[in-house]
Amino acid sequence: MAAALLTAQAMYVGLWAGLFPRAFYDSFPGLNRYWVASDGPYNEHLVRDVGGLYLALATVGVITLAWRDHRSRVMLGGAWLVFGVLHLGYHLTHLNSLAFAVDRVGELVALGGGVALALLVFAPTASTASSAPTEATR
Repeated sequence: MAAALLTAQAMYVGLWAGLFPRAFYDSFPGLNRYWVASDGPYNEHLVRDVGGLYLALATVGVITLAWRDHRSRVMLGGAWLVFGVLHLGYHLTHLNSLAFAVDRVGELVALGGGVALALLVFAPTASTASSAPTEATR
């Protein structure tokens, strides 16, 4: 379930930023909130790169959901952890760019939630730990 949520989030952000960078910059996350435009001038290259990053994460997510194996879960969780922790860290130190408390809280909940989901995907469970490859099966 966590892998599916991360993949859906990546598709949402990736398609929007990758295909419609100006609209993403002006309107993300939607619902009359404006989290990206408040943080600096528009840069099409940067926004399209963000879209590409999220679409790459979505691709790994789709593969993980299709294969349903331990190694792809670890890869997906690890990739999201690296990205998510650094992304959250930036926003923790730049909260003042958002004018409204609801946006600051929403941004931190969204980004912190992504890190929590990544931990759930990355962490071994009883069922995945027993199916992890051993020296004999490698």
